[in-house]
Amino acid sequence: MFDKLTEKFEAVFRSLRGLGKITDENINCTIREVRVNLLEADVSYSVVKKFIENVKQKAEGTKVLRSIKPGEQFIKIIYDELVELLGRTVVPIISEKAKPKIILLIGLQGSGKTTTSVKLALHLKKKGFSCLLVAADVYRPAAIEQLETLGKQSGVPVFSKGKSDPVIICKESVGEAVAKNIDYLILDTAGRLHVDGEMMEEIQLIQDTVHPHETLFVVDGMTGQDAVNSAKIFSETLSLTGTILTKMEGDSRGGAAVSVTDITGVPIKFIGVSEKLDGLEVFDPKRITDRILGMGDVVALVEKAQKSFSEDEKNGIQNLFLKKNFDMNDFLTQFQQLKKMGPLNQIVGMLPGMNRKVLKKMNLNDKKMIWAEAIIQSMTLQEREYPRIINGSRRKRIAYGSGRTVLEVNQLLKDYFQIQKMMKQMSKKSFPSIGKLGSHFMTVN
Repeated sequence: MFDKLTEKFEAVFRSLRGLGKITDENINCTIREVRVNLLEADVSYSVVKKFIENVKQKAEGTKVLRSIKPGEQFIKIIYDELVELLGRTVVPIISEKAKPKIILLIGLQGSGKTTTSVKLALHLKKKGFSCLLVAADVYRPAAIEQLETLGKQSGVPVFSKGKSDPVIICKESVGEAVAKNIDYLILDTAGRLHVDGEMMEEIQLIQDTVHPHETLFVVDGMTGQDAVNSAKIFSETLSLTGTILTKMEGDSRGGAAVSVTDITGVPIKFIGVSEKLDGLEVFDPKRITDRILGMGDVVALVEKAQKSFSEDEKNGIQNLFLKKNFDMNDFLTQFQQLKKMGPLNQIVGMLPGMNRKVLKKMNLNDKKMIWAEAIIQSMTLQEREYPRIINGSRRKRIAYGSGRTVLEVNQLLKDYFQIQKMMKQMSKKSFPSIGKLGSHFMTVN
């Protein structure tokens, strides 16, 4: 998520940090780079134009503070403006006392509404709220069955009336939710392959009938400018309270996320970060800005670690940093713990600064982690404890035993020594508990 945009901004910031002073020349040079970066990331032209004008105006009117380097001050201007563009603050889902609180999900076909409705229900359920899903998509083949299956997997009940009128289904679901004292009623409505009057009219009828507290537009983030354009049309036609960007784990550009709030005038409330039912995150403009600008997302990393590890595992990970000798057994433990936290590309994207660069340089991915485990498990106990004894003949034997190549064994050993060096640096620093930090790959920049 945001990989390409992050790499571009990191390059810009490297040049900015060396600035002795802010001048018209370096302002214009930086502005040009930022403009190109945003446009290449598929950010809307009108949004880029507005963003650039604001950054330039603030940079030109900046009084350089003695305590802050000029380049760092310029970076802060870009950071603040991007936070503003993304919505400034977290806008939570409706939480008033009314029961049920009705959430209407709308969008084009293929945007992921059905899966998102279940993810949202599961998110609310984990917070202690009761939810009822409503199967109001009566047109797409197997849509009702899909919702019922996912509802069963997540333990959330589904209200269904088969292929009857969607407006009547939604109306009757309200009565059902009242009778069962449900906290949140989530309406999964039909989409179309493109925006059309019939779909808009049906959604408008549902809005007028059940008066939802939230109308959230679900949009596929991978479609870039198409996502922004459809969001604009929906926001102009219907009364929206927010958007949910789906499939963001597959979008390396991030243009939709940067554009959609400014275009629609409503906040992004959630983003889909994986295909799993728990792969829905509250949208936090500051944390997303940190990710985009290459500063990582430590908070999200902490949350993942807390969900993935037991207390004993957290203590075990922390103890790795207290060891003077970080061996191959510890390296294997790290691989196994990383796998628990989810797809590696997501974890790496949350790391700040040098840590992310080290892991990217190692070219770690989920497949590589599988064969790395096989290589380590083919080593003798002595080789795991003292990797430096692994000479050419030992490498051939390990390669044969693991079904990998000698080249791959060599690469793994190289990666190990890089990580070992990181661990030695960290052992010299005071290290907080894993519950606070969240990752055994985190280090001080």
